[in-house]
Amino acid sequence: MHTTDIQQNTPKKAFFESPIDQQTVEKYLIDLKAGKPSEIKKESSKVLKYIQSLNEKNKEQRFTFIDLFAGVGGMRLGFEAHGGKCVMTSEVDQKALATYFCNFGEMVPENLRDITKINEKEVPEHDILLGGFPCQAFSIAGERKGFQDTRGTLFFDIERIIEAKRPKAILLENVKGLLNHNGGKTYQTIEKILSDKLGYKVSYKVMNTMEYGNVPQTRERVYIVGIRKDLVHSDFEFSFPEPIKLTKKISNMLQKKQSDENLYYDRFDIHTQLKKEIKKTDTIYQWRRVYVRENKSNACPTLTANMGTGGHNVPLIKEKETGRIRKLSPRECANFQGFPKNYYIPKFMANSHLYKQFGNSVSVPVLDRVCAQILASVDLQTTMKKHKILN
Repeated sequence: MHTTDIQQNTPKKAFFESPIDQQTVEKYLIDLKAGKPSEIKKESSKVLKYIQSLNEKNKEQRFTFIDLFAGVGGMRLGFEAHGGKCVMTSEVDQKALATYFCNFGEMVPENLRDITKINEKEVPEHDILLGGFPCQAFSIAGERKGFQDTRGTLFFDIERIIEAKRPKAILLENVKGLLNHNGGKTYQTIEKILSDKLGYKVSYKVMNTMEYGNVPQTRERVYIVGIRKDLVHSDFEFSFPEPIKLTKKISNMLQKKQSDENLYYDRFDIHTQLKKEIKKTDTIYQWRRVYVRENKSNACPTLTANMGTGGHNVPLIKEKETGRIRKLSPRECANFQGFPKNYYIPKFMANSHLYKQFGNSVSVPVLDRVCAQILASVDLQTTMKKHKILN
C-alpha cells in the first residue's frame, strides 16, 4: 500500500494494488505470524495463484465502502456481491488479516489495523461504512461490561469516522444482547449518537441466520442500519429483508470426506461417553465440558470463537458413512456461515485460529440481503464517479 494515498485522502488506491509475487506473499504472511514459516512457504504458490485469480472478480463497481473490524471479510463478501468496492479495511487480529489477504489479495498496513489509532481525516471517502464491532462486551456469554469494557468503547471510534466522512449509509452488527444491555441504555446511547448527533435515520432488527440467510445455523444478531437524513424523506423507514424458507440442511454443509484425523474423538477418553450420547447422523451435538447436548432445531447451534479451544460449545457430528464422531472442520464452519465454496482456507494456519475467525464472523447471505435493501433505499453511485474509481 502507498502511504501517500492515505495521507492525501484519495480512495483511488486504498490498498496495495501493485502486482504481488510469491516472495511478497511469503513475507507478509510470515510477518503476521500466521503459521510456521516452512508451512507458509510450502503453500505460498497456491495462495499467489488464488490471489491472481481474483482479477476477474467484482468487475461491476457501483459504490464504495470501508470494512471496519473486518475479520475475514464476511461483510465485504456480502457487499461486493452487489458491486461494492472496498476502499479501506481495518482489523487488528493478525491471523484474521492473513486469511483476509489470502482471499482478497490486499495487505492492510499497520497504521490501519487498530481503529483507535486511525486518523479519521485520512480515511478515504466512501458511500457505506461497515462495522461488525466486537460483541464480547455485550454478549451474555461474557461479563457484559458494555462501554466499561475497552472493546465496547470502540463504537466511539466508529462515531468519529462517521462524523468526519459522512457516509451515505452505515451498517453495524452485534449480538442481540446489545439491545438490552444495561437496561437498554447502551443501545439508546448508540442510537442517540447516530440519529441526533450525526444525522442518520436509524433502524435495527434482530435476524436469525436460519430464517434470513437460508443457512442452517441458529445465529441471532442485531443489524443496525443508518441512512443519512438528508438523503431520504422525513417519514422514511428502512425495510429489512423478510424471512425466507430454510431449504438447506445440515447435510448440505458437511464435507463427505474428511482427511484430518485431529477432528475425531475416538482417540480421547471422553469418546466412550460421546458414543453413548451421540446417536443420530443428521444432528449436531454440543460438547458442554461435562455433558452432551443434542441440538433439536435441525440447525447448527451458534458458532462461537472458542469452539476450537476445547470450550463449552464444541459442535460435534456422527458421520453417516463411518459412524465416527468428530468436531466440525473449519471448512464446514465456513459453510455454516454461508461463505462461498471457493473461499480460501489456509492450511498453514492452526485450526484453533480458523475456528475463532468463523465463530466471530457474520453470515454472508444475511449481509447480502441487507445490502440489497440499503441499495434500494439510496443512490450510491455518485462517489464512484466523483473519485474516478469508475471508468
